[in-house]
Amino acid sequence: MRIGSVSATVSAVAALDGDPELNPLNGDARPFSDWLTTFPMLVGTIDPYTHESSWLLDTMQRVFHHYRGAGVRNVWLATAPEEGAKQFLGPYADEFLSFADPDYTATKALGLSTLPALTLVRQDGAIIASAEGWDPAAWRAVAEAVSDITGWTPIAIPGPKDPAPYAGTAVN
Repeated sequence: MRIGSVSATVSAVAALDGDPELNPLNGDARPFSDWLTTFPMLVGTIDPYTHESSWLLDTMQRVFHHYRGAGVRNVWLATAPEEGAKQFLGPYADEFLSFADPDYTATKALGLSTLPALTLVRQDGAIIASAEGWDPAAWRAVAEAVSDITGWTPIAIPGPKDPAPYAGTAVN
């Protein structure tokens, strides 16, 4: 999908590539599938070493707050070691389950090549929708997919304080 010079993708149903371990900032690492046993997962993947990801922290938090009671697990996935992820997320890391992915294993298992990204993963590991870069229409499509599977009211994307669209940065 293209918006001006901004490129983002929205995927149809794909599958999680393997079952990598997710390392929570507060707890023990477990396979991705262990985190999907009860609810689908809405994953906000960010790169703490880029401005592009920092520009969407408030947007992701707003989306996560909207879907907090919707029967979906909202999580941060930071492509940094645990301490770097904690420092970058600050108080956001305490609000929602947060994972460190310093070697990009989980990020690549989600099929992501550009960050920031928003991805919806169903309990069986199917990737229902994914948006890469900041394309508000693509992120809205992911949010609508969350609303469809949870019966929750969709959130308005973009919001009044969201940044202008941009392509994001490549996954290393």
